[in-house]
Amino acid sequence: MAYRLFYDEYYERLRRYLLVVTAGNEDAARDALQSALLRVVKHIRKFSNENELWCWLTVLAKTAFFDQTRKRKRYWSFLERFTRHSEVEQSVDTHADSDGQLLTLLEQSLTILPADEKELIESKYLEGASVREIAEEFQTTEKAVESRLVRIRRKLKASLLESLKHESLPK
Repeated sequence: MAYRLFYDEYYERLRRYLLVVTAGNEDAARDALQSALLRVVKHIRKFSNENELWCWLTVLAKTAFFDQTRKRKRYWSFLERFTRHSEVEQSVDTHADSDGQLLTLLEQSLTILPADEKELIESKYLEGASVREIAEEFQTTEKAVESRLVRIRRKLKASLLESLKHESLPK
């Protein structure tokens, strides 16, 4: 009940505040708001007046946004390094066979996935669907889709690493 009152009172205010902080980026504002609300639940305390509470909430919201931004930058930096690494590997002819073997191992790993997990991976990475579109298709939340994708990727990684232990790739 108390959280509902808090939510009704501050949700829209925080959302508007984050829209200003994110320069109008709705997705970033929504992600930061969700993270900020989780922090509120974890760290709530008493305040002597409403102004102190609002200041605390804005600090939580802003730091949630900055944390999300840093996380995204690390992710894109990783993808950039991975892409550069992949381009270097592809330019070397001796690695052509290992790429083919890796693709074969990935295809084998995909076959061990249950049908729903395979459909989720294909929607995201082969069809290029957004998390929001996948969530609507599977009638679930975006957070649930993201969590499932993380678990599936971990499962595929473990399977690939296990397969690579038994393969001899050309050097």
